[in-house]
Amino acid sequence: MNAKVLKNKVANRLKRKRRIRAKISGCASLPRVSVFRSNRYISVQAIDDLTATTLCALNSKVTGHKSNKEGAAALGEAFAAKLKEANLTEVVFDRNGYQYHGVIAAFGDALRANEIKF
Repeated sequence: MNAKVLKNKVANRLKRKRRIRAKISGCASLPRVSVFRSNRYISVQAIDDLTATTLCALNSKVTGHKSNKEGAAALGEAFAAKLKEANLTEVVFDRNGYQYHGVIAAFGDALRANEIKF
């Protein structure tokens, strides 16, 4: 891929991210679940934006899952278990500027399948 094309692609995702973050926010009782996807790993965290703290986080590098649909589904199940341990059953989903399909959708569907509402 051309360096200029890649730069525009990243810049456009960051513009979408800022637009989304202007509309959503998390608190202690309803945290924001932010998903970051790279070519190798998926990283998720539940964030309380009022105090700027991370309530719980999980990374596919630590759990050994790949950055594909199957890995995202397994990571979603593991993250749902962590959320339940923290007594959180409802969250605000932040797709972080990514389209809601593929890996991001697989992660979201896994959360919903494990009774986490968003």
